[in-house]
Amino acid sequence: MPMDYFVWLIRSSSGQEWVVDTGFEQDDAQSRNRNLLRTAAEGVALLGVNAETVSDVIMTHFHYDHAGGVNQFPNATFHVQDDEMSFATGRDMTHKAFRHAFSVRHIQDLVGRVFSERVTFHAGDVELSPGLTLHHIGGHTRGLQVVRIDTGQGVVVLASDASHYWANMDEGRPFPIVDDLSKMVQGWETLRRLAGTGGVIVPGHDPLVFERFPPSSSELEGVAVRLG
Repeated sequence: MPMDYFVWLIRSSSGQEWVVDTGFEQDDAQSRNRNLLRTAAEGVALLGVNAETVSDVIMTHFHYDHAGGVNQFPNATFHVQDDEMSFATGRDMTHKAFRHAFSVRHIQDLVGRVFSERVTFHAGDVELSPGLTLHHIGGHTRGLQVVRIDTGQGVVVLASDASHYWANMDEGRPFPIVDDLSKMVQGWETLRRLAGTGGVIVPGHDPLVFERFPPSSSELEGVAVRLG
C-alpha cells in the first residue's frame, strides 16, 4: 500500500510557529529503501520558514521517519513524552521487534538535546498554547502523542501513527507495527473524541490527504496541503 510521509507546520494568527515531526534524511532512505523527496527543513522552507529559526518542534514519537531530522532544527526546543524517551532508551530496545523502526543515531541526537536543555518533557496531556494541545495515546509506540489544534474555524487532530491510514480506524484494522494493541484501538476513540462533531482527523501516512485537503498554494499542489 502506498505510504506518504508528512511534516506539519502550525502557524498561529500572531505568527508563532511549531513544527510537528522532522521526517527522515537520505541515509535513512537508502538503508530502508525509501524515496526521499525533501527533508523537513526543505519542506518548511517552501512555506517561508527557516528551520534554524524554528523555536518549537513537537515530536509525536521517535520512529526513524518522524525523528530523522532533529539536527535540522538547531535552535528548537523539542516537546516529547516521558514515556517515549523511556521506551526508546530502555530495555525494550534490546529486542529487534521493538527497535527496528528506530534509528540509534536519531535517539542519540535527541539525548544530546536533553543535555543541551533543548527538550521539554510532558507526562500526558498538555496545553502548549491556547488552542494547541498534546495528547498521549500510546499504542503504536509507548509515548506516541497526537496534536489537537482549534483553528477558530474548526478542530484539526494530527493523528500521526495513532492511525497510519483513515482505513485503520474506520475499518478497525490496526497497522502491524504496534507496542500495545489495546491502547492503539482505544486511541481511535480518543481521536474521535478530540475531533468532536465537525472536526477532522489527519492520519500519519495516508496519500488520500492530498485528495481531501486543498493545496497550501497553487505552486505547492501535490507537495503541501492546508488543513484549516
